[in-house]
Amino acid sequence: MRIWGKVLGAFFGFLLGNVFGLLIGLWIGHRFDTGMGLQTGFRRRPSEAQQTVFFHATFSVMGHIAKASGQVTESEIRVASDLMDRMRLTGELRTRAQDSFRQGKAADFPLRATLAEFREACMGQRDILRFFLEVQLQAAFADGSVPPEERQILEVVAEELGFSRFELDRILAMAEAQRNFFRSQGSTGSRQQGWSGQQARQAPPRDRLKDAYQLLGVNEGDSDQEVKKAYRKEMAKHHPDKLAAKGLPPEMMEMAKQKAQEIQSAWEMIREVRGIR
Repeated sequence: MRIWGKVLGAFFGFLLGNVFGLLIGLWIGHRFDTGMGLQTGFRRRPSEAQQTVFFHATFSVMGHIAKASGQVTESEIRVASDLMDRMRLTGELRTRAQDSFRQGKAADFPLRATLAEFREACMGQRDILRFFLEVQLQAAFADGSVPPEERQILEVVAEELGFSRFELDRILAMAEAQRNFFRSQGSTGSRQQGWSGQQARQAPPRDRLKDAYQLLGVNEGDSDQEVKKAYRKEMAKHHPDKLAAKGLPPEMMEMAKQKAQEIQSAWEMIREVRGIR
């Protein structure tokens, strides 16, 4: 918490204008402290150096996870290529991303050093670190499940980024539920439409409803208030504007928007089933 702007502002304000000056100085100091806070971590528009660290870590760690169980599969390569497409990486940027993926497959890839550099570059912004971890889970789930070798790598990633085993288990469970939720959506609506209209008037399959709860990190027996709180918490973590303010590179924004839409879709299903208004 930054207070020196308020302290100095109040002090000099009081010298210049007694109590009224103190209040004005306190307000100006608060604005200064707030402005300084917004400058920590990634800036709203990350520098080229920060983007380089972000992209290299994203694709090299993804390559390392893909290689952990031995042979890199077509599904894992497709996940990396799809990510590059969604980030609209072309030309030199795409070549660099592909090179990073290949570097990650090397036996001597410096995983911890790469993650430490990434963590330092984003100044420990927890929402950005979690977003990074969730991106890596896409590679881990590429073949439908997470083998033990890849799980071990994910544990190292989580540890270096400051997440506990318990938190990793929770994020993995939510990611698996998300995957199952949208894998079964083909027959009930498009990924972008959410849960509305005719779709909302039909009772969803129980397994899919269970995945919706898990995607939000709650249980079916939780109260409406608890479910609503969890939904708002997940949206706050993944809201594109918030992530942008913390420095998520513009190329990653489409993924952030999609994640927010997925959370919204799960919430809409639960809300309609429960009759929450």
